[in-house]
Amino acid sequence: MKILFLTAGAAGMYCGSCMHDNALAREFLRMGVDCLLQPVYTPIRTDEPAIASKQVFFGGVQIYLLQKFPLFRYVPGPIRRLLDRPAFLSWATRGAGSTDPTSLGDLAVSMLRGEHGNQRAEVERLVTWLRDDIQPDVIILSNLLIGGCLPAIRRAIPATKIIVILQGDDSFLDHLPAAAQSDAIAELTQLSRLCDAIVVNSDFYGKKMTKLLDLPAEKVRCLPLSIDTAPFINRPPRAARFPITIGYLARLAPEKGFHRLVDAFIELAHRTGCEEVKLCAAGWLGKHNEGYFMQQKAKIRRAGLEDRFAYQGSPSLTEKVAFLDGVDILSVPTEHEEPKGLFLLEAMASGVPVVQPARGAFPELIESTGGGILISDDSISSLADGLQRLVLDADLRLSLGESGRRRVMQSHTTNSTALALLQIIEPLND
Repeated sequence: MKILFLTAGAAGMYCGSCMHDNALAREFLRMGVDCLLQPVYTPIRTDEPAIASKQVFFGGVQIYLLQKFPLFRYVPGPIRRLLDRPAFLSWATRGAGSTDPTSLGDLAVSMLRGEHGNQRAEVERLVTWLRDDIQPDVIILSNLLIGGCLPAIRRAIPATKIIVILQGDDSFLDHLPAAAQSDAIAELTQLSRLCDAIVVNSDFYGKKMTKLLDLPAEKVRCLPLSIDTAPFINRPPRAARFPITIGYLARLAPEKGFHRLVDAFIELAHRTGCEEVKLCAAGWLGKHNEGYFMQQKAKIRRAGLEDRFAYQGSPSLTEKVAFLDGVDILSVPTEHEEPKGLFLLEAMASGVPVVQPARGAFPELIESTGGGILISDDSISSLADGLQRLVLDADLRLSLGESGRRRVMQSHTTNSTALALLQIIEPLND
């Protein structure tokens, strides 16, 4: 059986979906499954060795030019594809994370229309390559937003089974203008009918997307979120220490709630018994969020806590493991309903307990692992209360950390997810 992953690069950012796809594809290869990880839009960036193909389909620069300048389609294909070279794409899209999604509404809808959109030549190139060179038994898409090519794939290689993993499609839709959002949802609804299975990583997200896209309930399968646990296996046992360091590991962005954690840290630092608590953050900081980050640092400075805060940049895998070894509690109090939460599993695999809002996929992850506590309301004081509880109770902190670590190693590994995915695939091929 030959499996092809189509995964959307994130313009130079460390991308949770890319890392998840890369880990799953690598696990399939380790298990002896013939598997290829194929990027679209841009090369992928992961914090561990990437196994993705070097070529890129639907190169981000080319599809943008095809949308904005329709006559660009008359430029000979070989010349247009010079824009798809990985080095050029990485350079040209390095600031794409700052692009306002509201300006991409027409492009998003055009891409979803596939062979009926402005990027139809790229659809034809991908489908020809799949039919003539790859001939996959199964195609797995990292999201449905890259599914505009599915009708053409269905006609060209009808025996190929198609699986889509929904993991944040709604967040992109939320930022589109109303008209584009409505059109995109209509296109996505039709594309979902062409999938043989639709995978989600939480019951919450399955229900949300089933309602949004009117998904066929019998096709929706929930697989536990997973990580490659190998980097976290030989970590030293946790012990109580002082002072306590609260960690943040995610993009430095408003939607990830970094400002909420800063506010809670400032309140916490003036409570009895918490006077020496520290805050340490790590994660990708886009140019469009540099002003936001500086505002948070200014709040910390005005509170007289500048010497108790550190930012460690966007970490490599080795740096991430070291970062988690150096923190005692992790919190990423997102403002949106997070469909995954890989950062929670990574923290728990390191024995670090988490404090999270009771929204999105977080309640399911914490119920599954026993690796943290939930905050029932959105107030800063409640978040500070949750953090204080773990700061002052070393036994609870260590107990939750050990529970989370044990259960992640048991039930949230890429090996277990790869096996579960194969159990979904095999009946489709009967």
